[in-house]
Amino acid sequence: MEFSYVNPTHIHFGQGKIASVSSAIPSTSKVLVIYGGGSIKKNGVYQQVQDALANHTWLEFSGVEANPTMETLDKAVAIAKTEEIDYILAVGGGSVIDGAKYVAAAACYDGAGWDILLGKHTVTEAIAIGAVLTLPATGSESNAASVITRAETQDKLPFFSPAVQPKFAVLDADAMKTLPERQLINGLVDAWVHICEQYLTMPTGAMVQDGYAEALLKNLLVLAEQYDQRETLNWRENLMWTANQALNGLIGTGVPQDWATHMIGHELTALYGVDHARSLAIVQPSLLRNQLVVKKAKLEQLGSNVFALPASDDLAERTIAAIEAFYHGLNVATQLTEHGEDKAAAIDKIIGQLTAHNMVKLGENQAITLTQSREILELAVK
Repeated sequence: MEFSYVNPTHIHFGQGKIASVSSAIPSTSKVLVIYGGGSIKKNGVYQQVQDALANHTWLEFSGVEANPTMETLDKAVAIAKTEEIDYILAVGGGSVIDGAKYVAAAACYDGAGWDILLGKHTVTEAIAIGAVLTLPATGSESNAASVITRAETQDKLPFFSPAVQPKFAVLDADAMKTLPERQLINGLVDAWVHICEQYLTMPTGAMVQDGYAEALLKNLLVLAEQYDQRETLNWRENLMWTANQALNGLIGTGVPQDWATHMIGHELTALYGVDHARSLAIVQPSLLRNQLVVKKAKLEQLGSNVFALPASDDLAERTIAAIEAFYHGLNVATQLTEHGEDKAAAIDKIIGQLTAHNMVKLGENQAITLTQSREILELAVK
């Protein structure tokens, strides 16, 4: 267990905290506010941001999609360059924040922004970013990761750089009040899989990471059981903080990580438009069954410590069934149906994209080859 860990994002958590944007961003900064479809103008968040930036010079860019595309974001990059923006404020969920990270990095690069996703350009410099979170799910508000889609080619790829880690993030659960139920459920599922990607690998004796991961998973089970309380501040705040802690880097320090569910899930989103969280729910149970032998010990640990299942020879299998039941309890599907009738063609298409993106050795052991990915998809594609 060896690691270097720091999380420099300053969190402003609680009701009314959007006002802290006024002091979090230097008054001398020229700010580009980036947001999505405009829901922030209906729930009061936009007005609060506007009030907080009363003494700043700022512009805005709207229209960032649920899976942010290079094509849309490059328009914001052009604005950032032309207007000499020196601070970006992302107001939205993970997609808007991911998009802001791309803009912040691409605006400091003379080449094509997609070079960043292809690994042709290593991001060492970026415009400073702050975030006002409206949808808890990805933890993007306090990590250095971003996932961007190229619509033209149906490519969805990640990049990582400390340079795009937000300087601060505002987490005011009142911003969740007008979220559609589908997005609340997606937040529960997304956070669940983020934790599993860092936990369901192999035993390492990392007591803090394991214990904290298990506490967060139990939080999500309780929030799912208490879904009828989703209108309460307590429910919303607990989801917001749990989702943040799921992917702020802490539970993944010094332990092996998987992320194969995400890499395969990204292809379902890019090809079939499946919500990111729901793509993960489609892939994960089948992947766990495929990888049962190598993940058996941690699955048993999860079953015992999180689901309180009694010990048995088939504990690992029952744990996977319990995970699947958690998804089904939220009315989230665990098999792909969006592909139409041709299962074989769908699997070939997904495997083709994995090959094109060099996702040919996945998982904590780099042992999920295209053969295993195909087997996982055979189980996951209805």
